[in-house]
Amino acid sequence: MASNEAVVRIRNLVKRYGELVAVDHLSLDIAPGEVFGLLGPNGSGKTTTINCILQLLSYDHGEIELFGQPMRPTSYQLKRRIGVVPQEVAVFDELTVRENVDSFCALYVRDRARRRELVDAAIDFVGLQKFEDFRPKKLSGGLLRRLNIACGIAHRPELIIMDEPTVAVDPQSRESILSGIERLNAEGTTVIYTSHYMEEVERLCSRIMIMDHGRSVASGTADELKGMIGTGEKVSVEVGEMDEATLERVRSLPHVRSAEVDAGMLRVQCASGAHNLADVLGVLAENGLSYGRVLSEPPTLNDVFLEITGRALRDEA
Repeated sequence: MASNEAVVRIRNLVKRYGELVAVDHLSLDIAPGEVFGLLGPNGSGKTTTINCILQLLSYDHGEIELFGQPMRPTSYQLKRRIGVVPQEVAVFDELTVRENVDSFCALYVRDRARRRELVDAAIDFVGLQKFEDFRPKKLSGGLLRRLNIACGIAHRPELIIMDEPTVAVDPQSRESILSGIERLNAEGTTVIYTSHYMEEVERLCSRIMIMDHGRSVASGTADELKGMIGTGEKVSVEVGEMDEATLERVRSLPHVRSAEVDAGMLRVQCASGAHNLADVLGVLAENGLSYGRVLSEPPTLNDVFLEITGRALRDEA
């Protein structure tokens, strides 16, 4: 594969379940060495897209290429170059940590000596050396997640698909997992990453696509996505009490979208603007109001996600 050739190339992918269009003419390219964030609310088509990439689902229309070659159900040489870390922990309860990692690695590597090296490296990579003789039922949730990752990466895949790898883990395990993904990427591994934790996506992903209703609704870097929406900074000012006239003056400022006082805090949601904080504080000064703590928060990826996909609850199905 040429160094500039896409690791994943999808063109006009369509997947239907009866009358439901789960993936609707989706196209994307993922370059070598990217950590590509695939985001979307429940039912947006993320999992269906991943299953089509892996050829676990047939699809109605479109083309999928991996490493410059057409991906087919029988493309076993391509599949050996892929690792999958599913959202649900998928390990064998009757096997130890080492036996689990070895079993998954054996699907790709037959040579026992080579496999032993790879298993050792995978266990060391996720920090499970002290637990390699434990069975899964004796592991905490965070250790189970790390075992799940070790099983997916032991054969040293060039492309790793990680589906919510940090769900329901403690902060220490989360940091270990995220640092591990960064190390994998630094070694040249391409990663497809799905998560509902936007701070993780913003930390890890070089490029992000937001899906909704089976389509790509936005894509780019985190900064590019933030620039697509009208949301600017959130300004919070400790004001004690504020009269209605002054509050209305704040609301009338050019870039203010909303302003409310709650428990002595003035909370202002702004559109993009260069002097939002100064403008708000200027109104307070002009009206003789003193203030305490001041906080200005730039827009987050979570703001982008909610702005683009909406704030209404989504069903799980």
